Amino acid sequence: MAENLSENDPNSFSNPESCIVTDIDLHLEVDFEKHVLSGYVDLSIDRKNMKADLLLDTRDLTIHNVRNKNNLNKMTFNVGESVGDFGSKLEVKLPKRGAKRAIIRVEYETSPNASGLQWLEPEQTAGKKQPYMFSMCQAIHARSVFPCQDTPGVKAPYTATITAPFELVVLMSAVRDGEEMAGDPLMKTYKFVQKTPIPSYLFAIVIGALESRQIGPRTHVWSEKEYVDKCAEEFSETEKMLKCAEELLGEYVWEIYDLLVLPPCFAFGGMENPCLTFVTPTLLAGDKSLVSTIAHEIAHSWTGNLVTNRNFEHFWLNEGFTTFFERKIVGRMHGEPSRHFECVGGWTELESEVKRLGEKHNFTKLVPDLKGVDPDEAFSSIPYEKGQAFLFYLESILGGPEEFEKFLKAYVEEYKYQSIDTDTWKTFLYKHFEDKKDILDKVEWDAWLYEPGMPPVKPEYDYSLAKRCLDLSRAWLEADDSDLGQFTIKDIEDFTSGQFREFLGFLDQEEPLNIKKVEKLDEVYKLSEKNNAEIKFRWIRLNLRSHQKGIISEAVKFITRQGRMKFVRPIYRCLYDWDETRELAIATYNEHSAEMMHATSQGVGRDLHLISDDKPQDE
Repeated sequence: MAENLSENDPNSFSNPESCIVTDIDLHLEVDFEKHVLSGYVDLSIDRKNMKADLLLDTRDLTIHNVRNKNNLNKMTFNVGESVGDFGSKLEVKLPKRGAKRAIIRVEYETSPNASGLQWLEPEQTAGKKQPYMFSMCQAIHARSVFPCQDTPGVKAPYTATITAPFELVVLMSAVRDGEEMAGDPLMKTYKFVQKTPIPSYLFAIVIGALESRQIGPRTHVWSEKEYVDKCAEEFSETEKMLKCAEELLGEYVWEIYDLLVLPPCFAFGGMENPCLTFVTPTLLAGDKSLVSTIAHEIAHSWTGNLVTNRNFEHFWLNEGFTTFFERKIVGRMHGEPSRHFECVGGWTELESEVKRLGEKHNFTKLVPDLKGVDPDEAFSSIPYEKGQAFLFYLESILGGPEEFEKFLKAYVEEYKYQSIDTDTWKTFLYKHFEDKKDILDKVEWDAWLYEPGMPPVKPEYDYSLAKRCLDLSRAWLEADDSDLGQFTIKDIEDFTSGQFREFLGFLDQEEPLNIKKVEKLDEVYKLSEKNNAEIKFRWIRLNLRSHQKGIISEAVKFITRQGRMKFVRPIYRCLYDWDETRELAIATYNEHSAEMMHATSQGVGRDLHLISDDKPQDE
């Protein structure tokens, strides 16, 4: 399998080293009855090797024709056999003589089962009247939406003209550039421009009955009208976060920063699509306690969207840096102890993930080997939390926040609009801190970057905000059943939602509690009444690990009413691990998998051993 893929990206067929796409212009019409997009894409190409043909990534696309845009003459093309999760190679024969630059038009149609598109029936939306469609192209799903060089190593600006039913709104990861009625009186055409070059995984489109509210000078929040006012209130501090990020990282280049709150099936906390961040409705806690996810997506505007990982083996350059910056923003807004508190929680999550995967597992490396591996399969908190911990450690040995922030701003300035790998970053780090080479030489580089398991060093985090959570969890863990009367509501009367979350997280790190303790926890702290999604998730998992039968119906309700992978996959795993609920887990998945996004469906399917995973992942 891997030998068919690119030398520079183990997850792509494309050949940008010989022939690179430099501009993209899409003209598509949506068909909600067939669940397809159809039309054409014009790809401007720059030929570096006149002997080479153009190689593109596709997945389940029907290619009708390939033409030379200038004269519309048909060109010879071939669609290769499907190769697992990577789709098929589209090879376009190019003349061996002629211009070094050309525009290739590909006329095509998507599949109703396109892995990068999610189609919702009206009854699956809040309004219940109109259908809804949204995309999710990360990591390698853009190839199911349009033929492209689907590698983060290639960046290109794009324009788009999208025709959809007139009563719906179309948004994209681009600046809106006008709308007009189409030739068909029941259809409307929307135009978009993204001037800044982006990798294919940041292409995004959404079509639905959407409304917006302005929440800042460059920000609107979009959602179905049933939620839009609640969203506007929850995310009212977005501009403040943007300004903090600009202080840290430099000018925001994307013109607008809009937020789209998606239906509950969205699989991720957020997706950093330029100009239009996608977010999950599970962030709507009512008290702004979960909006650090917005800080994360804002930070991606620099780390990920401006400076991009060259391929997904170097994903930590996107996510580790962005998690680090997210917590910098939190620290500036709420104080440095809050930053450290989030880092403590992240370290706990990292320990859990390494324990779950196994200390020798390839996916626990900061730079894993993804030859022949769908990046979705490798997705976990490892690149986020192990990467963040590495940067926090480097900051601590290289002069502290003030000195390290100078490096970070210089790093973004040096590599903006580019895609790089870990070696490039490391070389620049040495260059910037050339007076500290002796310190850098003592860093255990291989252990941090290329060895599996936990990092070789734990950063020195400030535990002042975490201490009470940790102390209370230890008190519960060490108490005899006869001593549970010592706990009262006063234990947590001034806990923030975050401290509550981490208290449960610390409890969940240990061996399962007995049922008597679980029942007492609920009696004293009223945990079953909490609606914060992060707290509810941890509470449900704590109960399931303790084999508390009373939580089963609540667990099933939680995983079927929202589709965020961070919550859904661990709860399905808990249900599967308990003999009494294993069949229920499988039956629930079979009933609801069609409602899930592709990544969620595949991930849960593997967790439940319904989808084979025969690749060796250990050392």
